[in-house]
Amino acid sequence: MITEFANDRKKPLSCFSPFPQASDRKSWDSLPEELTSRLIKNGEAYLNFDYPSLTAVDYMEFTRNGNRSRFQDKLFLRRTALNALVLAECAEYKGRFLDDIINGLSLICEENAWQLPAHNSYIRDTPPSILPDVTRPVIDLFAAETASVLAVAEYLLRQELDSVTPFLSKMINKNLEERIFTPYLNEHFWWMGDGISHMNNWTVWCTQNVLLSAFTRELPQTQMEDIFKKACKSIDYFLAEYGDDGCCDEGAQYYRHAGLCLFNCLEVLNGVSDNAFLPAYKIEKIKNIASYILTAHIHDVYYVNFADCSPIAGRCGAREFLFGKRTKNEELMSFAAEDYHNSEDPLTIEEHNLFYRLQTVFTHGEMISFAKSPIVHRDFWFESVGLFIARDEHLYLAVKAGDNDDSHNHNDTGSFTIYKDGKPMFIDVGVETYTKKTFSKDRYDIWTMQSRYHNLPTFFDGGTQIMQRDGSDYRAKNVNHQLGTSVCHITMDLEAAYPDERIKSYTRNAVLEKGKEITITDHYEGDLPRPVLSLMFYEEPMISENTVQIGNLGSLLIEGAVRIQKEVIPITDERLKTSWKHDVYRLLVTMDHKDLTLRIR
Repeated sequence: MITEFANDRKKPLSCFSPFPQASDRKSWDSLPEELTSRLIKNGEAYLNFDYPSLTAVDYMEFTRNGNRSRFQDKLFLRRTALNALVLAECAEYKGRFLDDIINGLSLICEENAWQLPAHNSYIRDTPPSILPDVTRPVIDLFAAETASVLAVAEYLLRQELDSVTPFLSKMINKNLEERIFTPYLNEHFWWMGDGISHMNNWTVWCTQNVLLSAFTRELPQTQMEDIFKKACKSIDYFLAEYGDDGCCDEGAQYYRHAGLCLFNCLEVLNGVSDNAFLPAYKIEKIKNIASYILTAHIHDVYYVNFADCSPIAGRCGAREFLFGKRTKNEELMSFAAEDYHNSEDPLTIEEHNLFYRLQTVFTHGEMISFAKSPIVHRDFWFESVGLFIARDEHLYLAVKAGDNDDSHNHNDTGSFTIYKDGKPMFIDVGVETYTKKTFSKDRYDIWTMQSRYHNLPTFFDGGTQIMQRDGSDYRAKNVNHQLGTSVCHITMDLEAAYPDERIKSYTRNAVLEKGKEITITDHYEGDLPRPVLSLMFYEEPMISENTVQIGNLGSLLIEGAVRIQKEVIPITDERLKTSWKHDVYRLLVTMDHKDLTLRIR
């Protein structure tokens, strides 16, 4: 698909000029004064900045005790500080920020490696080395991201850096060549794709940043062609695994690293090829990838979440707006513009990709002035992932069918989430802060990954709990759905999601009767004792016989239960705290016989 556009282009490749350089004062001085002032103020916070030290022992900590955060936080701070300083200098243009910029550029080039400790390996899903091999660079997400930060910073301030010394640009170009361009063309990293292995957001995220790094400078034409062709091939591998419906199987949060990075890949490719890739934006699959985020939106900050996705997946902004503009989706443009307007951090000062920040700066005015229209959410069935979405004026129902082989998978086949009046009622907790264990063979020892902490049944063989297992074999079967104007429903059998043949059948039927209620009906057939259904809540459920009051939101009537117990689950993890400001709750509902019905109003 993408390779075909590459082969059909008529002109030689050119450099990519993403946005005006700092020396283009007409463009930078035309930005709104209020925006310019904010950029300068953000940069002033880093004047005379003491960039944090990155030690070898910090790097080794991931291998030694599994902690990712301490090293990463300092590494990311270096980049966010540099970005703020660069944008401030571009906005003010008095040279006041240049020394701190030069310090940042030099320190990042002095780092032994740009890949994260968690990614310091050459073969997918193998244990990382305790320290990097400086003779053989690894291109991971953040090596590529670092390259683009340096490349875009150097592009913006090329003239100003050169006035200090030409050796600064030479230093950056040397590091890009040795750490990115040479290994990119001479090594095979798994995320590049081979037509067999599963791809995920890494493919387009890394490719986007390699393209930005390469095409913002003069390279030999043959090298440009080689990078260009390899990038197109990787994007084709990525798209081949995407369903035509555009659903991101990593969830709304990872849409920002999957769908939106695909968009920026296309933007760079288009920019260097005299618009040879414009027809790509008319392809139905790519248009659906763009609009996925709008369909997955629930209300305000909330999105339907499964796998490692958080329910608070981040506000939309310039990238969504521009993707909507390219695909001629005015609903997405309006949604993104409204979300940008409501954002607590519209200038994304914590973002460590400088190109994204430039997109925001130069799209700010258009988003602020864009005509807003009411958001129209559709009921939808994403067949490629098995995601069912239905809503009425008050209730929102999402059900995850599919299988347990998603990227960033949780064992959540058949689970559901319910919101009422835009607030979480039945929840998917999400994922804790990533550690060494998160992407290891012990992943499913983590409670948030397990089916018993989703809205799903657990079976028992004596004292042994039987939960869902991960993999494509563990899936929903006999899935049927209907999206109607008054009733929407989905039914499935979850027997195959569990690794025990004594479970003959576990059918789940979820129905939204619009303007009335949601009904979940479960039926079990098998040789194991009656299962226990877990139900997860954000607001405290108050039990009164077979009726449960869910905070001040609504009620749950349970039919067919012999026992209902409540647990409090403390929220202590920092990542979970971003979504859940207090403890969450779990009800354990033991089935009386074969049938259990939940009525939610």
